[in-house]
Amino acid sequence: MSKPPASRGMAGASRAGLYARRALAVFIGAAFVFPFYWTVVISLGRPGEFSNFPPVLVPHWDWSNWSRAWHSAPWLRLFGNTVLIASGTVLLCLVTSLLAGFAFGVLRFPGRKFLTLLVLAVLMMPGTVLIIPDYVLANDLHLLNTYWIQIIPWGASVFGIFLVRQFFLTMPAEILDAAALDGASRLRFLRSIGVPMVRPALVIIAINVFLGSWNSFLWPVIMTDSNMESSSTVQPIEVGLSTFANAEGTDFPGLAAAVTFTTLPVMVFFLLLQRQFIRGALSAAGGVRG
Repeated sequence: MSKPPASRGMAGASRAGLYARRALAVFIGAAFVFPFYWTVVISLGRPGEFSNFPPVLVPHWDWSNWSRAWHSAPWLRLFGNTVLIASGTVLLCLVTSLLAGFAFGVLRFPGRKFLTLLVLAVLMMPGTVLIIPDYVLANDLHLLNTYWIQIIPWGASVFGIFLVRQFFLTMPAEILDAAALDGASRLRFLRSIGVPMVRPALVIIAINVFLGSWNSFLWPVIMTDSNMESSSTVQPIEVGLSTFANAEGTDFPGLAAAVTFTTLPVMVFFLLLQRQFIRGALSAAGGVRG
């Protein structure tokens, strides 16, 4: 039995809409992937090709740029430094966000709203304004050229505190009262009930802090030793990329090669965990709305 014309028309319109959404998704995906693809093409191109117009969009598979880039800096140590700094920053930021968010969202104490506004006011202060005072303070504390100066100052996130606080504000007060009647301390309540409840927010915080630490350049280049030949360097990979720019100019093919093999670990990490990222983002959005 054939479908009525109206049903066929609706099915055709629905199919056309589906194809249009898929085409739009492919176009947006290509727009995001193209810059990285072009970087790969430049890294595998011949000397001077990157400045040609129209640009060369097909790689020539010249691996000499990769070899030169790999030998220009101690990349294995820089990778290790970056992973150590990013991991330490994430762990410290998760702890501070969880504790401060729990205090501002669940506990009742005088001045809670004022302190919350004071913490949020930190977002309005440009970070570059504090560079010189921070450098002087780090020098007085003998923290320059250490891992600590790259971890401790970023161990608290205003965004993370706010996000965790919003999750706890959606929790009924009766849950905390019931836990108190059962003899559970506040830390026990936070560990057994609070952490599972705000896990989506913690995922988002970990992603943002990890990527921010991985891509950090200005802070480590100011606070650490610029001697890349030193075996005691504590700098991350972003600072290592600056070795391709000097008084004679910028080695764009070598820089493109270094950018490619330093970006691949982050891309693989995201592709392997993208479902968890998306699930955490959707849950966090629901917590903020609530």
